[in-house]
Parts: sequence; C-alpha cells; structure tokens
Amino acid sequence: MKITEPKEEWLIIVNPNAGRGLGKKDWRIISELLKEYKISYKAQFTEYKKHAIELAKEGIANGYRKIIAVGGDGTMNEIVNGCFLQTVCPSTDITLSIVTVGTGNDWGKMFGIPTDYNGAVKVISVGNAFLQDTGVVYYYHGAHREQRYFINIAGLGFDAVVVRRTNIQKEKGRKGKLLYFWNLLTTLIFYRHTQTEVMIDGNKISEKVFTISLGIGKYSGGGMMQTPDAIPDDGLFDITIIKKISRRNVIKSLKMLYNGTILEHPLTMGYKGRDIIIDADPLIHVEADGETLGHSPIEFSILPRSIHVIYNKDNGFGC
Repeated sequence: MKITEPKEEWLIIVNPNAGRGLGKKDWRIISELLKEYKISYKAQFTEYKKHAIELAKEGIANGYRKIIAVGGDGTMNEIVNGCFLQTVCPSTDITLSIVTVGTGNDWGKMFGIPTDYNGAVKVISVGNAFLQDTGVVYYYHGAHREQRYFINIAGLGFDAVVVRRTNIQKEKGRKGKLLYFWNLLTTLIFYRHTQTEVMIDGNKISEKVFTISLGIGKYSGGGMMQTPDAIPDDGLFDITIIKKISRRNVIKSLKMLYNGTILEHPLTMGYKGRDIIIDADPLIHVEADGETLGHSPIEFSILPRSIHVIYNKDNGFGC
C-alpha cells in the first residue's frame, strides 16, 4: 500500500445503517454543517461489519491523521481498531471525533460532545484535543485467541450477555433507547452468577460474580455509570465488580447505575489497575464498547495516553 504525506483534511467514516438508517438519511444535513463550519473532509461509507477498520487503515496509509465517525460507539470502536492495527504512524499522531447518529452517545458524553449535529460539528471545528488511554483485550472465540482495542468500557458476565442479546436484535432491525434496558430486565430471568478469578496487577480476587465493568470512560448502556470515577488519561482501568446478587436487588439498585453511586452498594467492589486477567467456571463472556467479542480466559492491558480525541472544553471536563 502506497504511503502519502499527512493531510490536513478530515477523513469521515459514515455508517449509513446507524440509527435505523439515519447515517445515510441525515448525511446531507451533517455535510452541510461541515461546509458551514469550513471543515475540509473526504467521506467514505461503510458497507459491512468491520469495514470501518479497513477504511481507517487505508485512510491513514493515504495520509489522513484526523478521522470523524458518523455513527455510534460501535463505529468508533472499529475506527479505533483500524488506528492501532495500522503500521504507518504512531497512534498518537491520530485525532478522533464523532458525530453521533442514533440513540447512543456513551463515549462522546464523557467529553461533552453534543448529540445534536450542529453542536457536535461546532466542537470539532474548535479542535480542542487531548491524549486519552486505550484498552486492549485478549479473549477466546472457541479455540482461537483474538484481540480487540477499545476506548470506553468493557463488560463481562451479565453485561456481556445483555449486550449480545441487544446486538442480535439490532441486526434484526430493532432499535431505540429502551432496547438495552429491556434486555437488561429480561436477561435477569435466566442469568445467575459465575465463580470468577480476577487478577489485578498481580493481586487475586476470587468471588461469585454477577458482572464486571472495566472503564476508561464513565458511561455505557445509554447513560449508565458502571465505572463512575473513571479518568480517561490516568493510565488505569476503573474496575467495578458486582458480586452474586438477587434479581430483586438488581432491580432495586438500578438507579445507582444512573446516578453514579453504584460503588456504594454493599455487593460492589471497586478497583483500579493496569493489567487484568480474568477466568471463570463456567466461561464468562466479554464485550467492549458495545461490541460482542468472546469468552474467558481474558486479559486486559492499558495503553496510556495513546490517541488524541476531540473534547468540549466548555463542558467542564478537566483535561
């Protein structure tokens, strides 16, 4: 692949299927705003799952160092993986941003990126950026060991099952803000706990676990704060472990996931760490940035301050 000199313009990767087709439908509105704010760009549209990974890699090889995702957190996750799988330049040479299309904005919410198109494009035009951490997870898909990069949150156990069910329904055309919440409630009917060993920087924890979250960011699942104290550039994962818990207690405690007090729950443990190894009996599954991955044994490591991201300086985020 021919490598060209870095370009000043943005590469925009559009997921036309995001938000029940809003990616395609609203692209005209978004493109007009980009012109209004005098943002120079080239746009490409994804055609299949993981296509954004390929487009990001190709774009970087063709000189692009600034990339905007038009889609959701899943589109951004694919772009991030393209940025770290390419071998043309250091990941710290790359700057990312997002114009959210659809219902979810968990990664962007951390950085004050507005959900309205005009607000998001305006923040991009201002161009405030900082280096955030990136996570890498190694997991198994059957007998094959695989890896994935992520920049927001990974979930294991109950959370991973909820995400998998939600993604299956999305592929069948179901959408909406309440889809994740509905699957959360219905998964409670059959999900129990898993005997799990968690190794955090060499310190072992053995518990009957309901769910685990590892956060670089705070928000997931449409605004839940499963890792409410996460700082995206401190070089550490925030780890929230919820131990064996009854269905009634889960429902009663849901408000704590939304108001940021989940770490106060008596069955919750909170940690910080750089290198995490997780194994379980029976197998425990994992998702990252809302993307269904595989199962244990699972390893996490963090890449401190490894990629630039645009943030909204006016939202009070202390970067």
